[in-house]
Amino acid sequence: MSLFKTRRVPKPWGHELIFALAPRRYAGKILVIEKGKRLSLQYHRRKHESLLVLKGALTLRLGKATRTLPAGSAVAIPPRTVHRFEARRGRVTLVEVSTAELGDVVRLQDDYGRTGG
Repeated sequence: MSLFKTRRVPKPWGHELIFALAPRRYAGKILVIEKGKRLSLQYHRRKHESLLVLKGALTLRLGKATRTLPAGSAVAIPPRTVHRFEARRGRVTLVEVSTAELGDVVRLQDDYGRTGG
């Protein structure tokens, strides 16, 4: 058994808590998006993500469609799929399990002036 030290990463939209990272294999994170905040409109070249909405209602843009996902909803986001997460109605908490390419972010739009990963 190997203990993994979690890492809290502050973000302009809230924060993420990385709870698993196996280089070149997989990563696990909890994302907390504060009310009225959203992540970049983005895609990943290699990274594949699977999400589970734990709390709140996630506004998800996936491709050209936008929909609201209540707690308990799950979605997979394959590489090269344009997407954005938003907390319109209140704080949202997600679990994200993905391949390990955490820096693989191509930002198309960003409310906070960020570029790259």
